[in-house]
Amino acid sequence: MISGQLSIETKELSVDTSGEIDIIDITDELDKFVHESGIREGRLTVFHPGSTAAIITTEYEHGLIEDLKKTIARIIPRRDDYLHDRIDTNARSHLRATFLQAELTIPIIKGRLVLGTWQQVALVDLDVRPRRRRVVLQIMGIL
Repeated sequence: MISGQLSIETKELSVDTSGEIDIIDITDELDKFVHESGIREGRLTVFHPGSTAAIITTEYEHGLIEDLKKTIARIIPRRDDYLHDRIDTNARSHLRATFLQAELTIPIIKGRLVLGTWQQVALVDLDVRPRRRRVVLQIMGIL
């Protein structure tokens, strides 16, 4: 049984991206937030409020990141027949983000994020242009 004071904290990250499948490791910022919060047992929710970016876990290794970019582009390619492109030019961005998801929840045990040895958390910007992205972090747990 865990006892202690319940705490909930929220923080926003601002991340500059280059667009068109830019994948940025944000794990260090998440670790820092968990450490500063003092939460010992709980969960961290990582959320991107938008429809052309995603939050994922992956091994953040250069070759794998390049493979992921190529795979995303191959599965949902740049084309000129998407219906959404009649009103905007980023249909592929919305479609790609829909398949990757905007939110991730990570357990916290003994004051640390529960991630695998080679697992990092990344923001994936899928839009067609550079952006300043917001990532909302919300931690909930026992101090």
